[in-house]
Amino acid sequence: MPTQPFPRASTALSRFTVLDLTRVRAGPTCARQLADWGANVIKVEAPARLEPGDPIGGPRHAGDFQNLHRNKRSITLDLKNPHGRNALLRLAKTADVVIENFRPDVKTRLGIDYETLHAINPRIVYASISAYGQTGPYRERPGFDQIAQGMGGLMSITGLPGQGPVRAGAAVADVTAGLFAALGIMVALLERETSGEGQKVETSLLEAQIFMLDFQAARWLIDKVVPRQAGNNHPTSIPTGVYKTSDGYINIATTGAPTWMRFCKALGAEHFMQNSDYASNDLRSRNRDKLNAEINVIMATHTSAEWIERLNAQGVACGPIYAIDEMFADPQVKHLGIVTQMQTRERGALDVMRQPVSLSRTASKVAMPTPERGEHTDAVLREFGFSDADIDALRKADAI
Repeated sequence: MPTQPFPRASTALSRFTVLDLTRVRAGPTCARQLADWGANVIKVEAPARLEPGDPIGGPRHAGDFQNLHRNKRSITLDLKNPHGRNALLRLAKTADVVIENFRPDVKTRLGIDYETLHAINPRIVYASISAYGQTGPYRERPGFDQIAQGMGGLMSITGLPGQGPVRAGAAVADVTAGLFAALGIMVALLERETSGEGQKVETSLLEAQIFMLDFQAARWLIDKVVPRQAGNNHPTSIPTGVYKTSDGYINIATTGAPTWMRFCKALGAEHFMQNSDYASNDLRSRNRDKLNAEINVIMATHTSAEWIERLNAQGVACGPIYAIDEMFADPQVKHLGIVTQMQTRERGALDVMRQPVSLSRTASKVAMPTPERGEHTDAVLREFGFSDADIDALRKADAI
């Protein structure tokens, strides 16, 4: 399908066209992954007249929305309008990927489900992101990140012992569901090169959150240990946690006997190594509170910067605990160049985060700012073979 030239974020995925029907966070995160690597991502939005009041996903020109939708183009289609639905089907005939995060029954009611699109384009990769899954007793329930954090076990292991459930400070379930969906799409596109046929890709906030438990889930599944809140202490590696210095707090992580010995030397506390209460990781775990109290007495004698220098010199993992502004000011963060600029019409130059992975030949960049609603409707439809008369007819039918 020929397209009019427009700035691409990368050449890596430039041969793929993606129809992005998603809203809020998990779905847009998935689509952004593909857009940031150069896919032709077309964000399909409802006409503004159908979404009065505060928009789902937040104000368009606020930082959150701007961060999620760069490198995409936007068209408007009323999918409840038969003309709008037919226009989407026409787009889907030659698209490579469709991403949606409706409740499971909505796409079927609209007549844009996988079976319908596969019938007109057997090569289509159709990705669905939901709260709880496409089937099962909770399939129709509404769900958001914090709900998934609670049901997925994360809130039961976050926070101080006895504190009660605590949510993580970032949208863990939303973002990881989007990333896993993008990975699934990539796998399906790779497989299509062999089979010639597309397939369904499904994930949910609940599945993503459970998978992110990783070793905590394995502790229950394999060893039948129910993980509990451990606060800033690592549940199995001791001493690992937050320690108070003379002017703040730092993180320290010790794993294994060699690191434990280097840690003791860095603190000038070689006597810890002769203490029978601390002779093994299991014993240090049983005597965690006593050990941490002794460590904190020593830590209070120097500043955070001094301890970080001493511990690193001994090869003991440690680091500062930053507020967000402090983190972005760190020299290593600046060196990595995780922040890049996006030029927008409404707000000028905005700082946004680049992709956290680098490719040597097909690098990703921010090539286009977040589009205005429907900014590219006419241009995109023409690329898919719509004539000016076709577009006028859609406009007269209130379908765009």
